[in-house]
Amino acid sequence: MTQPALHIATFNIHKGFSQFNRRMMVHELRERLRDLNPDIAFLQEVQGLHLGHAENHDNWPGEPQHEFLAEDVWPDCAYGRNMIYDHGHHGNAILSRFPILHSHNQDVTHLQFEKRGLLHCRIELPSGPAAHCVCVHLSLFGYSRQRQLTALADYLDKRCEPNAPLIIAGDFNDWRNRAGDHLAQRLELTEIFSNSKGTPARSFPAALPMFRLDRIYVRGFNVVRTEVHHGHPWSSISDHAALSASLTRHAD
Repeated sequence: MTQPALHIATFNIHKGFSQFNRRMMVHELRERLRDLNPDIAFLQEVQGLHLGHAENHDNWPGEPQHEFLAEDVWPDCAYGRNMIYDHGHHGNAILSRFPILHSHNQDVTHLQFEKRGLLHCRIELPSGPAAHCVCVHLSLFGYSRQRQLTALADYLDKRCEPNAPLIIAGDFNDWRNRAGDHLAQRLELTEIFSNSKGTPARSFPAALPMFRLDRIYVRGFNVVRTEVHHGHPWSSISDHAALSASLTRHAD
């Protein structure tokens, strides 16, 4: 029996600013996410606190960005603080229409000047077993990315049942497309855009994507539809395109 479609999206929101930090776009970002209306949103570069922006922008949200974005639409949300500085912090977030049963932010920092974490949520879906959902933003450096992918697989091996539904999404910074084989071998994951096109989607820069940086990997789901949200108006919000997908899974 085929289950109802699950709509998911991943988006590096660039801390709520347009490319090159020209304009504060967090309000436009919220409206665009609501138009997209995913059941689960995986967000990177989410600003949990920034005292300077709060002083310099009259309409800067009073609450952390993940709470501001989730308000009245996604009842549950989780945030993993990674980069911490004197005036604030940012990290990854997951917004969910369904209950988040458990959340944990796993530190996978390799280079001390480049703090990284894996935000892991166990989410109750309308039917069937709960899904493990992980939001990632990996290193800019290849060797560090490989270490972080190994840390990701090691972490999930210990905390995720071998056949449990699993979604890993985010900004992999995987310029050379090496993450797929690693995740396929260790966790039996499939990259959703690679199913039909052979390679992950181009997602950066958002105005005219050339590089395949953002990914959605799944296990235990069928891919119904995928879309890359680039060009106007998305390119005015962030330097990354958003990726979305509709998924189904089969009952045992």
